[in-house]
Amino acid sequence: MTDLHPRTGGAATGTGVRSRPRAALPALCATQITSWGVVYYAFPVLNPQITADTGWSTGATTAAFSLALVVSGLTGIRVGRIIDRRGPRTVMTAGSAVGTLSLVIVATAPNLPVFFLGWALAGPAMATTFYQPAFAALTRWWAPDHVRALTVVTLAGGLASTVFAPLTAALADHLSWRATYLVLAAILAVVTIPAHAIALKAPWPPAPDTPTDTEETPRAVVRSRPFLMLAAALTLSAFAMYAVVITLVPLLIERGYTSGQAAWALGLGGAGQTLGRTLYAPLARRTRPTTRAVVLITLGGLTTAALAVTPGPYALVVAVSIVAGTVRGNLTLLQATAVTDRWGARHYGRLSGTLGAPAMTASALAPFAAAVLAVPLGGYPELFGVLAGLAAIAAVAAAGGDPRPATTRADP
Repeated sequence: MTDLHPRTGGAATGTGVRSRPRAALPALCATQITSWGVVYYAFPVLNPQITADTGWSTGATTAAFSLALVVSGLTGIRVGRIIDRRGPRTVMTAGSAVGTLSLVIVATAPNLPVFFLGWALAGPAMATTFYQPAFAALTRWWAPDHVRALTVVTLAGGLASTVFAPLTAALADHLSWRATYLVLAAILAVVTIPAHAIALKAPWPPAPDTPTDTEETPRAVVRSRPFLMLAAALTLSAFAMYAVVITLVPLLIERGYTSGQAAWALGLGGAGQTLGRTLYAPLARRTRPTTRAVVLITLGGLTTAALAVTPGPYALVVAVSIVAGTVRGNLTLLQATAVTDRWGARHYGRLSGTLGAPAMTASALAPFAAAVLAVPLGGYPELFGVLAGLAAIAAVAAAGGDPRPATTRADP
């Protein structure tokens, strides 16, 4: 029988205390802020300037960015396998270099095909520098206290838009969008390449023993009904969640609020997201994985339904947006811990990458699909009603994501 850590209930390792590279967690916090801020959040800030300068349509430039997200999801499966075997250092360092190169191509693109090429190259960079590889590293190095480490790094990642959206806007006020991207590419290179190369050089330990370890092969797990049900739940939930984020501002403007009021409601929802991430660890200690997934996804659907039927007053709309953000913050960590909660840490990278690929694709397609569906449905309130229904279906699917027999399940 696996011995449990006396304080956290996690699995103890054969040598007692696992060796943790002290610089890894602060380094990953810095690189998550920078990678997300430069590769992801700078685009929506610069896109109006890009389209105005080049004459390319907003649909075309947004499609190029969405291509990066789709490629990221597909690449993440392979990235997870590599990290399981070799650790994160080489993968994340190379990803930082590729990300820098991709932004240089985007910044110097003379035409739309080259612009698409730059964003297609950014896809593997996202897969090797965003949350997924960082989660794999922290899960291996920090077990059994990995939930605490994951919470810290997601809290840092949540600051990416806070730091880089204003910085990008300030740069764009004085530089062209091309020069702005070149400056951001330099920041990405200076911060993330050495941080990944130096701070992640600790020996890659064997996967820790956990109470949920399964004897099944990764292929058998991926083909199992619980895994497929959980993947379906997270994919539907991701689609609904990202569609809500993208369409909240149009929903509120349609209801007569100013663009400023709508932006504040969205921004305060982001603050709720940060709050939600601080609440996940105590929630995880008190609930089983499947119960936690069903409850959080259901709450996501309920907040979406509330936004659909709440025209005002404004303070109430903002309050619902904050609660919705709190749920979103928890859902990020729910996905980060889904594999270890059910199948252990032995094949975390591969299983987590496979689990996250359809969800990442759904998040990439959500903005387009939401915009297209809003018209035939009759408006954004009706769209939010449909998205709430999708979340309800996701909650039902999540209930089937509990691996059996009971020996593979951890007590809370």
